[in-house]
Amino acid sequence: MRFRHPDGSTVHLAYCTNVHPAETLDGVLAQLRDHCEPVRKRLGRDRLGIGLWLARAAAHTLDTDPAALRALRAELDRRGLEVVTLNGFPYEGFGAQEVKYRVYKPDWTDPERLAHTTTLARLLAVLLPDDVTEGSISTLPLAWRTPYDGDPAAGTAARTALTTLAGRLDALEDLTGKSVRIGLEPEPGCTVETTADAIRPLTALDRPRIGICVDTCHLATSFEDPGTALDALTAAGITLVKAQLSAALHAEHPDRPEVRAALAEFAEPRFLHQTRARPRTPSAAARPAPLLGTDDLAEALNGAGLPDDTPWRSHFHVPLHAPPAPPLTSTLPVLQDVLARLVAGPSGHPLTRHLEVETYTWQALPPELRPRTRAQLADGTAAELTLVRDLLTDLGLKELP
Repeated sequence: MRFRHPDGSTVHLAYCTNVHPAETLDGVLAQLRDHCEPVRKRLGRDRLGIGLWLARAAAHTLDTDPAALRALRAELDRRGLEVVTLNGFPYEGFGAQEVKYRVYKPDWTDPERLAHTTTLARLLAVLLPDDVTEGSISTLPLAWRTPYDGDPAAGTAARTALTTLAGRLDALEDLTGKSVRIGLEPEPGCTVETTADAIRPLTALDRPRIGICVDTCHLATSFEDPGTALDALTAAGITLVKAQLSAALHAEHPDRPEVRAALAEFAEPRFLHQTRARPRTPSAAARPAPLLGTDDLAEALNGAGLPDDTPWRSHFHVPLHAPPAPPLTSTLPVLQDVLARLVAGPSGHPLTRHLEVETYTWQALPPELRPRTRAQLADGTAAELTLVRDLLTDLGLKELP
């Protein structure tokens, strides 16, 4: 979906296809037929943006078979779909029964991460619509914190890889006329956990093609203030490559038995649901206490030491249009605050032109909330996009055909 910003530029809205993961090219083509096109039709649009996730095997096939890549581009056109952004965070196995820590491998100390991301950039340059010259790719925020943190060699390896990637992206634009940028996506538990954590490594790197992808679920889980976070990125000159629009799980009173019972319904075995709490400060004037957290929601519920007299937030991407029933809720207000600052801030220009709805946890929801058919999943995805569309038009953007 495309929107005209008041400054005359085009803002792109997509939804990420990692919600129906496929490891092979045949699986990707089936996604377009069985999921993406039905969502487009429900929205009544001639064109729908998708944030394509290409696993290692599918990316390799497309990179080594020019005919297959041309066929994918033709299939996108035939089904009224367009790609301006890729999700390059998961490498493979995102549809496995247990993903958990595996999603962070290979990290930016491993040459395979550089090779895979370079491949994705080459593919995106071909998949971009003819009238679009700029693409984006989100990637993991360097590495999971262990064993990376405190290892100087790991930091050097990651910086070298990203510097090499930036040079390759420069060459790609010289060759194709298409500009591709990479956004590190801060996530709780990673070496770059917050937007504030991203400023130092990205400033030191000083390569504008390497910037940040702000995920509103991750930002909310870490209790970051949207205004403080975005102002700091802008002041530091960090490129805001894309934003992923998602909502975290929020529990206002985790000390109550009914709240803990409700949270337990979301403690599932497939994905990691990092959980955070900020201890209360003795007075409003005091500096906020450091966050406390666990790597997974089950750990928090099993007595891992989180204070229960203050709200908890968990990294669980809940549907934007359907927050969980009381006593839980979602961090949709944080998303709304971030979105307003992204596209309707004081500069008069959007901070990023690539927006992506990323609710990949539909099938990890409590059983009674899961879609049981493809049609129900398409209905839910279309409802999420409709919500964001309405937010954008309320902020003064105009939806384009």
